[in-house]
Amino acid sequence: MAEKPSPTERNMDLICYLHPGWAPHIRPAEATRDWMDRTNESFAYRCLPLNIANAHGWEVLSPCDFTASWRGGTDVKDVIIRVPPGTPAHDAPVSIFGQAVLTFHIYGIFRTPPGWNIWVGGSPNSAKDGIAPLSGIIETDWSPYSFTMNWRFLRRNHVVSFKKGEPICFFFPVQRAAAEQFRPRFAAMPKDLMAQFKAWSASRDAFRIEMERNPPAAPSDKWQKRYYRGIDMNDQSGAADHRAKVRLAPFAPMDAPVGEPNTELVLRGDAVKLSRILRAVVHGVVENGDVQTLVGGLQNLGLTAKEALAVIEALQAEDQHGTDSPKV
Repeated sequence: MAEKPSPTERNMDLICYLHPGWAPHIRPAEATRDWMDRTNESFAYRCLPLNIANAHGWEVLSPCDFTASWRGGTDVKDVIIRVPPGTPAHDAPVSIFGQAVLTFHIYGIFRTPPGWNIWVGGSPNSAKDGIAPLSGIIETDWSPYSFTMNWRFLRRNHVVSFKKGEPICFFFPVQRAAAEQFRPRFAAMPKDLMAQFKAWSASRDAFRIEMERNPPAAPSDKWQKRYYRGIDMNDQSGAADHRAKVRLAPFAPMDAPVGEPNTELVLRGDAVKLSRILRAVVHGVVENGDVQTLVGGLQNLGLTAKEALAVIEALQAEDQHGTDSPKV
């Protein structure tokens, strides 16, 4: 009997069939968030679960600037949308459902392998004042239908704005019926797990006390990193496939050879964007780290070593021209 193919040998294509005239702006989601950048020493990036969730999918970006508000009623006319003059109609969001819902048409049909759906919603850990993304799960292995991405207003007469290039939709594949196969139950904590938990709790308390008494000079020494490194309290690897980063492939253009991922990082000369990427990792490195350490940190955000070096070189060039980008 022939062996079953491994998951890596199966066809795991995620295809977006484009409606004629639609040129979507879709990218692998970034691990960075503005509010995380603004935390003291960017400490929010020390939370690996946040980083993984942020980058665990692809984002559809708004093709235009616009503002929108809700007058408080349930009619479609109660959502007011304003776009710059000359904006193509198919780029603008619409109000078609009423009920304080703002809608984006996704003019494409996604195809996943048999048995796989896609989860669709807003970018994780990225709130927007006055409006919230709605979530849905779509069977994309067979459906010939497109879908809409919807947001619901939370306050009447509150104007929300989206910039061109801002994420409006976040999606990732989920295996159909996987959750239904689990059998959730409660159980007493085993002795070995309890021992590790108590050791971790005591270690964390002692570490906090030591940090208060003798604050380390390097910000990177202000956290223990055990979960980040994927090791338990016995210094054993918790899982062979532990992830400290998510590296998703971008959607390849229609003329790209099948099976060859499009992994090129496009550097558009956007100093702010490049600075945000770098700040996400230099909080514990920039004062006394070297280029190789920075490369490793950028790889944790999903870049290849070549791409990381390109980012660092771009920032160095910008710094020489008088920008306020962090020095390497």
